[in-house]
Amino acid sequence: ADATPLPDASEHPRMTAMAALAPTLRGAPLALATPRGTRALSRKASSSVRKGSRRAHVAVAADAGSASSALDTLMGAKIIATDGGGDDSVRSSVQQYYGETLKTSDDLKTSACCTPYDLPKKIRDILSNVPDEVKAKYYGCGSPTPQGIDGLRVLDLGSGSGRDCYVAAALVGQAGAVTGVDMTDGQLDVANKHAKSYCVDVLNYESQNMTFKKGTIEDLKAAGVEDATQDLIISNCVVNLSPDKPAVLSEAWRVLADGGEFYFSDVYCDRRLPEDIRAHPVLLGECLGGAMYVEDFRRLCVRTGFTDPRVLEGHEIEVLDPALRELLGEAKFYSITYRLFKVPGRLESICEDYGQYVVYKGTIDGHPHAYSLDDHHRIEKNKPFLVCGNTASMLGETWLGKHFDVFGDRSVHYGAFDCGGPPVAMPGGDGSGACASGACC
Repeated sequence: ADATPLPDASEHPRMTAMAALAPTLRGAPLALATPRGTRALSRKASSSVRKGSRRAHVAVAADAGSASSALDTLMGAKIIATDGGGDDSVRSSVQQYYGETLKTSDDLKTSACCTPYDLPKKIRDILSNVPDEVKAKYYGCGSPTPQGIDGLRVLDLGSGSGRDCYVAAALVGQAGAVTGVDMTDGQLDVANKHAKSYCVDVLNYESQNMTFKKGTIEDLKAAGVEDATQDLIISNCVVNLSPDKPAVLSEAWRVLADGGEFYFSDVYCDRRLPEDIRAHPVLLGECLGGAMYVEDFRRLCVRTGFTDPRVLEGHEIEVLDPALRELLGEAKFYSITYRLFKVPGRLESICEDYGQYVVYKGTIDGHPHAYSLDDHHRIEKNKPFLVCGNTASMLGETWLGKHFDVFGDRSVHYGAFDCGGPPVAMPGGDGSGACASGACC
């Protein structure tokens, strides 16, 4: 990775905290990647972007003791409790906001916890049969439920009132299983209230394939989720609310089976947020106060084991409240859907060329003609498509494998693979923006 020296605190007043941490960080066995610009995110911008050939340099950082804690603080991964308390105080603030302050999604002050773009027809049809009470308490920012997941074991982190679980229950079928984990009693009450009748009376299943557990997403073992028991993890605008994001990703890695995927939508920022923003109770509840700088999130993925995070789609978030807009200044926020695959030992830090190609069979429900792995890999049915080693593994060694034929192996290496630039970049640029987060660009 391209190493970047830590800045001098005298260059800018906000660098004081970084300078204080510098001795610890400089002594740690890690390297910070040079940011290549925030990725993704405006649908309007995507049409004018020129594809580039830049490659993302992936940070390789050791996960070690106090240095890890210092790095998490530096990156803004820690939310600051408004009363000076610890993680439990942060969770209490979130529970109050979602369990008491917000009555319905109409009470939101930003578009962060809304889904602005069109949902696939099948998802819309499923939602039409989901109980109104479940939908009224929905606070998601994207559509983190892929189609074609029949028979899979699905886990929803921060499932809330259960809307996405209800959708997943219909998609996985009677042979699949869906588990929702949430820490808010009021939300869990709504989710459990309709679960059995929905599965048996609406979906016509012999038994309920959907359960809800109380717990935190930082400690799934305490909620009864065992190692390697999930094929797919989904989450909708929840990870940003966590006071310990490294623990969330570590737990996701632990409970995923090999070949599994963490497919989720969340809120990210184009910069590291100052402490007063991260401690603001309304901004925290609105999913902005806990938003990570998108490049720091990428580094965290790499450190956890999700070596090549892929961006599927994204959009800019609108701050509706004038007072909040003034407080946030020039900071911009984005909802991004990420795909993180667990393929141990198979994903490399940059894309490598082994002469492989794939053929899509056209068998994923809702995608009869082509399938988009991410924002710059759209693969047409029956048409050979050249791929790097990472993409070949994602399509051939995961739950997607039955839908693709992969040709070639890694016996011969032809050097670095040029994936071409992604079709999404920051709004306002000339379209040649940096690559989407992850190795493949």
